[in-house]
Amino acid sequence: MTWTRRDFMVTSALAAGAVSLVGCASSKKEEVAVPLQQEPFVQPILADCRGYFEAKFGVTTETIDRVLREALSSGGHWGELFFEHTFSLALVLRDGIVSTASTGTGLGMGVRTVVDDQVGYAYTESLLPEDMLRAAQASAAIAQGADVGVLMARKWLDFKRFYTDSADFANLDVAILVAFLRDIEARTRAKDPLVTKVEASVSFVERRIMVNTSDGVTAEDVQPYLMLRLSVVMEKDGETQTNSTSVAGMAGFDFFTRERVEMAIDEVVRNTRLLFDAVKPRGGEWPVILAAGASGILLHEAIGHGIEADFNRKNISIFADKLNKRVAEDEVTIVDDATIEMNRGALNVDDEGIVGQRTVLVEKGVLRSYLHDKISARHYGVDPTGNGRRESYKHSPQPRMRTTYMENGSSSLEEMLHGIQYGLYCERFTNGQVLIGPGDYTFYVKNGFLIEDGKLTAPIKDVNLIGNGPDTLAKMVKVGADLEISTWGGTCGKGGQGVPVGLGMPSVLVSSLTVGGI
Repeated sequence: MTWTRRDFMVTSALAAGAVSLVGCASSKKEEVAVPLQQEPFVQPILADCRGYFEAKFGVTTETIDRVLREALSSGGHWGELFFEHTFSLALVLRDGIVSTASTGTGLGMGVRTVVDDQVGYAYTESLLPEDMLRAAQASAAIAQGADVGVLMARKWLDFKRFYTDSADFANLDVAILVAFLRDIEARTRAKDPLVTKVEASVSFVERRIMVNTSDGVTAEDVQPYLMLRLSVVMEKDGETQTNSTSVAGMAGFDFFTRERVEMAIDEVVRNTRLLFDAVKPRGGEWPVILAAGASGILLHEAIGHGIEADFNRKNISIFADKLNKRVAEDEVTIVDDATIEMNRGALNVDDEGIVGQRTVLVEKGVLRSYLHDKISARHYGVDPTGNGRRESYKHSPQPRMRTTYMENGSSSLEEMLHGIQYGLYCERFTNGQVLIGPGDYTFYVKNGFLIEDGKLTAPIKDVNLIGNGPDTLAKMVKVGADLEISTWGGTCGKGGQGVPVGLGMPSVLVSSLTVGGI
């Protein structure tokens, strides 16, 4: 079954379906070869995806200006139109059987009218001019001001690309994808005889957007999100253990190189097998080393959300009074970056028409910036940082993270381990919970090791880390030189919306954290 580009373009905006592919896939099983894929490289270039919504849906500059004038008709300071057309494809293989296969499309436009901190927002699933005008009228009625905003002359926004604009997910051959997943399953089972069940899935989302603002900006982008998930069940002497991993990015199908896939298989099998020999650590206050890479989830949740500007503008976050104040040791520099090539958190342009950029949040221990959308930037009198993001055209944007990580320090792992009589080395986390206001959090450690007499010893299980974001930040006393940007497939939730994000971390020593154990 092959989807053509034309199929993608003409599919109804509300269409979504699921089909059984088992028969089709099995009949072609011997004919399909999984391609040996090479490492892709995307050279950032000026964007070249302009005119899509006009060519496909007849959205002209004249219509855009007419709708924006209507959005400002009740006195909004500024207005914005956000167009979106998406295509999605997902396959799930459970123990050799395609259990789920689905495709879907989405199409619509959201209109926002802003008066100071007051926001009117409405959306339509139709791109007919009369329907967009009705949405603009609803938006204008919600947010009313004394002065009518000025509609400025329109110009295209130039920006560099950090991911491909030609992933062409709509033309992926489903039979190839099924063979790809079956190959992964076979190699996963061959990796260890203890593997009893395997679930492998792939998902692809091609998101085309256009942003038009009353201050004259027009920007179009195509965003290709893809993800491979792999879960295993292993059994030993009547005991079962489970684990999972994911590989995600913004690229074409060739992102799933043999090397990347093999690394994912090795990781999930290794981490699951370790759980059979894992021990429960002693509860108490202990030194904790956060491993490079995926442990950046703690940085994201416990600290990153607290630096989003809306929480600080509303005086909710504990960081609200800490701008330009010391919050960490000199070695700690934290960045939120939209410019990491092919990373899941990359953005050529955000959902408000601001060019993707790199933002230093904490510089050598001093809090230098919040993550701003246009509303918070106006409130603070600064430039937007390109963090205005939304789940879809049905949502108003919020300040959201992109790829959040800590930069390299100078310590080695051996230096961090030295002198620790008892502590934890934590590699992977699940089921985190954070209170944004006070910054209190708890995280379940899925994989890690005990530290005893300065060495890594037994693997651990059934562990919770309990702490406070600003307090943990202040206790990061050593930072490694082994920064790893994870390819983990994260989706961040906030205000009822989910957006794709990236994360990373070098190894970091936290002098003490509360460990919930035996």
